[in-house]
Amino acid sequence: MIVDAKDLIVGRLATVVSKKALMGEKIDIVNCEKAIITGKKTEIYSRLKKKVDRGSPLKGPFFQAMPDRFVRRVIRGMLPYDQYKGKIAYKRIMCHIGVPEEFRNQKVETIKNANISNSTTLAYLTVGEICKHLRK
Repeated sequence: MIVDAKDLIVGRLATVVSKKALMGEKIDIVNCEKAIITGKKTEIYSRLKKKVDRGSPLKGPFFQAMPDRFVRRVIRGMLPYDQYKGKIAYKRIMCHIGVPEEFRNQKVETIKNANISNSTTLAYLTVGEICKHLRK
């Protein structure tokens, strides 16, 4: 299954993808930099800053500044990663920036329940913008 993450809310995308991965399906997510996190810009950045400042640079927690790794880490939070079935499901999920050559001619699906048009909020940021802020 190939999922296009453009204009999809990351949390809702993660729940659907994690359930399908636990059922044994291999999932590739494309356009991860265009996925969306809802909320006001200042609130999102302040929550992220608290998390980043919590640990130390040597011991963690470590935050990825690449959009594909950022989305994959969010999905990992939805999986029972400490158990064997969660680790196997996590290996079935691959995230990509843009659309790789191998997926260009294949059918790409979207998740209608996770689309931003279904949300009532107008304030949101893309994962690409958040990752640019993390690199600073």
